Amino acid sequence: MIVAAVLSAGESRRMGSPKALLPIGERSFIEEIVFALKKTKVGKILVVLGHNAAELQSKIAHLPVTFVINKDYTLGQLSSLVAAIRHLEKQEAQQTVDGILVHLVDHPFLSPALVDQMIDRFYESKKLIVLPCYQGKRGHPVIFSRDLFDELLRASMEQGAKVVVHAHRAETLEMETGEEGVTVDIDTRDEYRKFVGRE
Repeated sequence: MIVAAVLSAGESRRMGSPKALLPIGERSFIEEIVFALKKTKVGKILVVLGHNAAELQSKIAHLPVTFVINKDYTLGQLSSLVAAIRHLEKQEAQQTVDGILVHLVDHPFLSPALVDQMIDRFYESKKLIVLPCYQGKRGHPVIFSRDLFDELLRASMEQGAKVVVHAHRAETLEMETGEEGVTVDIDTRDEYRKFVGRE
């Protein structure tokens, strides 16, 4: 089974309001991402919350996900991935989880077809990491094999998961895609206007 972890623990300081709740079409960013993931082969969806976790959870409690609270969210993105992995190690029989698909809440354009293609290629290739590339630029989501969980748990918070990716270049499958959304990261109001067309 591949478990999806949507990381939504940050303070959204540059945006000025929670990115998870920003509207895109008829839904919020987090709803759009979860809606997309529900159409894929992922077996379970975790949403990692941190800053104002209780308030945010109350607004998205209707979503068919498991919430994980990251109390160390100020340490950066890797701390949320660590919280998700620790949750899996406590809650799931390890042999049922083959890998974790990591997605960021500020990347709202997620293609279910691409996610399924990534999962298929993960199992076919037996690579430790699978990630999409758009016009040569790496994007999200990223699949990490469970064989890397211990390494991710030990990685430096300052350097983040990138250090693990760099250490396994030969065991990384880069999937070229025509989906520009894999590289669209919406951190500011200007980026929101540009990609979503709203104020």
